[in-house]
Amino acid sequence: MEHQRVNSVGIVRPKTVTLFENGRKLHLDCGREIGPVCVTYETYGTLNPEKDNVILICHALSGDAHVAGFHSEKDSKPGWWDNLIGPGKGLDTNKYFVICSNVLGGCKGTTGPGSINPETGKPWGLDFPVITISDMVKVQRELISHLGIEKILGVMGGSLGGMQVLEWAIRYPEMVEAALPIATAALLSAQAIAFNAVGRSAILADCEFNNGQYYGGSSPSRGLAIARMIGHITYLSETSMHQKFGRTLRNHQDYSYEFGSEFSVETYLDHQGKRFVERFDANSYLYISKAMDYFDLATTYGSLEEAISGTSCRFLVTSFTSDWLFPPEQSRQIVHALLANNKDVTYCNIESPYGHDAFLLEPEVLGKLVSGFLDSCYRKVQKESTVKLNGEDRALKHKRTEYPVIKELVEHGSSVLDLGCGTGRLLQLLSKEAGITGAGVEINQERLLKCVDNGVSVVQYDLDEGLPNFPDGSFDYAILSQTLPEVHQPTLVIKEMLRIGRVAIVTFPNFAYWMARVQLGLQGKSPVTGHLPKSWHHTSRIRFLSLKDFDSFCRELGVRVISKFALDTRGKRVKFMENLLAEQVVYVITKE
Repeated sequence: MEHQRVNSVGIVRPKTVTLFENGRKLHLDCGREIGPVCVTYETYGTLNPEKDNVILICHALSGDAHVAGFHSEKDSKPGWWDNLIGPGKGLDTNKYFVICSNVLGGCKGTTGPGSINPETGKPWGLDFPVITISDMVKVQRELISHLGIEKILGVMGGSLGGMQVLEWAIRYPEMVEAALPIATAALLSAQAIAFNAVGRSAILADCEFNNGQYYGGSSPSRGLAIARMIGHITYLSETSMHQKFGRTLRNHQDYSYEFGSEFSVETYLDHQGKRFVERFDANSYLYISKAMDYFDLATTYGSLEEAISGTSCRFLVTSFTSDWLFPPEQSRQIVHALLANNKDVTYCNIESPYGHDAFLLEPEVLGKLVSGFLDSCYRKVQKESTVKLNGEDRALKHKRTEYPVIKELVEHGSSVLDLGCGTGRLLQLLSKEAGITGAGVEINQERLLKCVDNGVSVVQYDLDEGLPNFPDGSFDYAILSQTLPEVHQPTLVIKEMLRIGRVAIVTFPNFAYWMARVQLGLQGKSPVTGHLPKSWHHTSRIRFLSLKDFDSFCRELGVRVISKFALDTRGKRVKFMENLLAEQVVYVITKE
């Protein structure tokens, strides 16, 4: 257990506060009122004097307020997101004051169906009002106010927690600087609703359910265990289940020809169901899963775009490649709506085999994303640039000799979209020296993580699939620097650039450069030059073009070339015989 305590927040004590009392009531979406409401929560780290370092964590269906640390020295298991939250971790409690509360309807200290109904003196049971995600968030808002906090640096959560994050950003835009919805959706799919329905049916059909009034007697443990087993299947992926269990037998050498659990996956699910029954209330499962079913931002606000239109915070949206319960496409729908509203959004689809559970099991990659994003948000709060500046700028300009030319072309204070932005170095440079506001598009995960660490807003998209959710004319400049030779659909990419940007800037290595001609003509080998530095079997480039090729390409597309800058190996202008003497070229183009 000692290794679990490394960089841990240590021993934490849950706190409970009573809200909506002395005649005040919580108005619920179902039309009923409730009060008082008890809320159990935990905090980690230190609230600074300015109270501007607050991070609110919203938990998933089976979670609770115990997100990090231990409740006692004897605890063998830490909080459910302990691998992400703590000193020096992705969510660094040396910097941030972290709060997590048990949701309304829960069973870990916050008012729910297992709580005492003040009017009857008995547990609520099914007399408890049906709740929604927005009801949960209203209670969290009241807790934050009770703690004397007016602004939240970041609201973060996965699955059901991610739904709460979206609700926070929409309902209380003036309070939230950054929203971090993870592995979630703007509405629950029909498939996910179906799984919830089967889980609830198992609970309701349990002979011990007693119409929800089982407190003080036998609980519907079998029904709740089955609900957990069904849910847990959706949290994993086929790949992770195969790797973890395959078709191995647990306690047998051969088939028993009986109906007991004999495959490893069966006994694993039995174990998960048993453990869940020990810590969760069946009624809370009914109420919280129903709240998820009802969550539908598009229906509530008319459309997802309209729902998000009033938000004012920065967004970090994260999905996972193997998540089939909340598939990446549902996260991209959120991103698309944000882009359609010209919101500041970063998006990453993390490679992971762990399915929906990946948001709990990928602390290294997710931690890098969260850390870099929140650090840039915190710099903004403290009136600093969101973009991290480092000592590499000078070296950078020497390595990428087209960058000074681009800097001179970009108007000070303009907006820039960098397609194939890599680690965001060009946007860093333009932010520092040209005062631009910028965003990037990048497909490679490692480069995207570095981009976020550098404080650059970036979305993970494939340029060859187009960028339809960036509005027309939403940027002053669209830049494609050294990426054109790598795309499969150059016509589509250039057309998208000219649709999104008022002006497009394109740079690429000149394949007709004299050194390349010599190597190809005299040596009969694929050329290697300063801007074609890798041999044919190591390069990601699939196209090799010259100035003349691009001139012809622009004429075919009806694109107007405003100017072009042919550059030698030092980045100096080539005045004559450009197609022979230029190692690379910078084009400035626009629509005819």
